[in-house]
Amino acid sequence: MDISLVIPLLNEVESLDELNDWIHKVMTDHSLTYELIMIDDGSSDGSWDKILELKHRNHAVRGIKFRRNYGKSAALQVGFQMAEGDVVITMDADLQDNPEEIPEMRRMIMEDGYDLVSGWKKKRYDPLFSKNLPSKLFNWAARLVSGIRLHDFNCGLKAYRNAVIKGIEVYGEMHRYIPVLAKSSGFRKIGEKVVQHQERKYGVTKFGMERFINGFLDLLSVSFVTRFSKKPMHLFGLIGTLMFFLGFAALLIIALQKLYALRHHQYDSLVADNVLFYIALTCMIIGSQLFIGGFLGELVSRTATDRNHYQVEEQC
Repeated sequence: MDISLVIPLLNEVESLDELNDWIHKVMTDHSLTYELIMIDDGSSDGSWDKILELKHRNHAVRGIKFRRNYGKSAALQVGFQMAEGDVVITMDADLQDNPEEIPEMRRMIMEDGYDLVSGWKKKRYDPLFSKNLPSKLFNWAARLVSGIRLHDFNCGLKAYRNAVIKGIEVYGEMHRYIPVLAKSSGFRKIGEKVVQHQERKYGVTKFGMERFINGFLDLLSVSFVTRFSKKPMHLFGLIGTLMFFLGFAALLIIALQKLYALRHHQYDSLVADNVLFYIALTCMIIGSQLFIGGFLGELVSRTATDRNHYQVEEQC
């Protein structure tokens, strides 16, 4: 099969007919075999009934219905598990992603050798202050932390080699950072394509301003997990050791000053009256706690069931 389209949706019943017809036309025009996996993430507007109706008209449609709303990451993960196509395309169901971009994104995967191609909505039809500016700031932070030079981490239109989506696990709210998860799993050829952004035709957006705050916290989380999940001591031990020796050096300076004053019969205030003394103690205590935290993290990591789980690409 050429393409698997994975489409999570929540209360998008009005757009599903048009989306199905548009995708079918593009696939037919380019002679591509495909499956259309729609994941109903707890809709209450009849979206599931519409998916069942579409399946009778288009046998390429496959549907999954969640009992309640679990979030986009959960929907994508379940869709990824079902996907059988050589190239897997994710897109939103609100008609803001253009299916006409799919053939070129597939070509970039199959011919140019990319593992992942992310869409870049260079020209957006979203409100400037509530979406565009926060999105630019968010993407700048994501590039800085992850080292992946993408302009639009949030774009739902992405293409993956099948091995990529089978080699990662999407959970929580990590759907924004699939490129980061893919890179940490060894899929480093990540490209970008400028895609056309459509104005929302039906319904309302399901995301508010809180997604940018949550997104930044998730960015810190995924950065930590991908870099230090198997070696927590490298982070906590290093920071803890530095803080401990910083505090110890400050105490040493205080002690030498006190000894110098006593030797030369000079008046010097009590050590306990010195603010630096308490800062030094605090640094040593926090440093010790961080070091112990890293040590405990190592113990947990070494007893994890997947501590020796590695992804093998080829074997001969």
